[in-house]
Amino acid sequence: MILVNDYRFKPISKTCAATGEPLAPGSVCRSVLVERNGEYERLDFSEAGWTGLPDGAVGSWQCIVPEPEVKQAATADPESLMQLFEQLVDSPNRQQEKLLFVLALYLLQRRRLKLDGSRVDGEQEYLVLSGSRGEGPFEVLDQQLSESEMAELRQALDAQLTHGGLAA
Repeated sequence: MILVNDYRFKPISKTCAATGEPLAPGSVCRSVLVERNGEYERLDFSEAGWTGLPDGAVGSWQCIVPEPEVKQAATADPESLMQLFEQLVDSPNRQQEKLLFVLALYLLQRRRLKLDGSRVDGEQEYLVLSGSRGEGPFEVLDQQLSESEMAELRQALDAQLTHGGLAA
């Protein structure tokens, strides 16, 4: 008797081994373990593609095709985000000021930054911030962003976190 727990097999396929059609989430699937050249292989069949046990079958079972896993947006721990914030705030690169502003708002939500007030210089308003562990003070230009700009910048931040290695 072969115990499935004693062996590692690939997870359920996305397509039927007989028809090549996609296996629909929530549908019934017949899975078969076959031996070929001394190796075990898992084959998955839709109800329409099931014609019985194939040659070399060692075992079979019926299951329900699971829903695909939903990948969550990249997130990073507040300490990694704080490091990025400190790098950007000290950078003379003015092209990243909007990204810095969105990051500051995120860190305010996470209570890793505190709003100490604001400062006006001509027509520009700056947020005066400090870190919850005594860092700062920091000044970040209030960007007065629209909702669509905020969404674009959040996506850019997610991409930077994912490709920059900060995603947790």
